[in-house]
Amino acid sequence: MTDTTAEAARREAAARQAIKNGFDMEDEDSGVAMFVAFHLEELDADYWQQHVKTPRPHPGDVLDALVLREHWGGPDDLEHFDFTLPGEVTEYVVSVRFDAAGKVAEISMES
Repeated sequence: MTDTTAEAARREAAARQAIKNGFDMEDEDSGVAMFVAFHLEELDADYWQQHVKTPRPHPGDVLDALVLREHWGGPDDLEHFDFTLPGEVTEYVVSVRFDAAGKVAEISMES
């Protein structure tokens, strides 16, 4: 595994953990809460049944279902990590930005 590949894996894991740690459905300004609430409302029971094995998932199930769409930015393309739902059902992502020291700096919902 190259240094860049190892760092990408480390950052992906850190991003996933930061998304879960920072998640609060009561925080109306949270990009993660907006992402979860929007998709719980917009996607039908069949989608959820197929991807998380329940027609009415809990918010944590939505976070567990996130897949890495891409990572980009910075000299090694490791500054931003964008996560979305499987199956190309949305244009929205939960984007995690890392600072120059490799620490999570920001989490937002983007389109």
